[in-house]
Amino acid sequence: MNSEESTDAFAFTPENQSKAEAFIAKYPKGRQASAVLALLDLAQRQSGGWVSRAAMEHVAKLLDMPFIRVQEVATFYTMLNLKPVGKQLVQLCRTTPCWLRGSDSIRDACKRKLGIEVGETTPDGKFSLVEVECLGACVNAPVVQINDDYYEDLTPEKMEDILEKFARGEKPPYGTQIKRQFSAPESGLTTLKGSETAERA
Repeated sequence: MNSEESTDAFAFTPENQSKAEAFIAKYPKGRQASAVLALLDLAQRQSGGWVSRAAMEHVAKLLDMPFIRVQEVATFYTMLNLKPVGKQLVQLCRTTPCWLRGSDSIRDACKRKLGIEVGETTPDGKFSLVEVECLGACVNAPVVQINDDYYEDLTPEKMEDILEKFARGEKPPYGTQIKRQFSAPESGLTTLKGSETAERA
């Protein structure tokens, strides 16, 4: 099932059904509801990036829990989408560290490049643009999550280049977009600069 198919019915593929059963088996008997988030994520991946009511009903049946409890989880977590999204879901962090480091300009670059507003999807269905709360990579702000990958230390130019590569069907390298090691200072080592440390590095 994908975002263009009917939302009147949903069932896991045989492969995903096996994965669902493995998630459920991690919890003691009577506590299978603990697997609800994992199963909703699995349903979302199978459905092309969103969770339909039919998918929630299917998960509720598998876990023997009321539909409303599954819906409560699905509506609480922003990682779950309740309507179809583009193939590339661009999630722009707008929390304070990213804002201080220029997330407004990253948002404007996305809008300019994609020709859409926040909360919209491009007419070709390739991109959706949303704003989210903290993505937890504050030291490398500003940060954008595209599907499962983080793109960090962004500038408007770098953001537009990333979107252009996705539009061409390429997968740009994720992570920091500047020459630094993970979340180390941009200027390089600031402490532990002795020769012994340098040799270990």
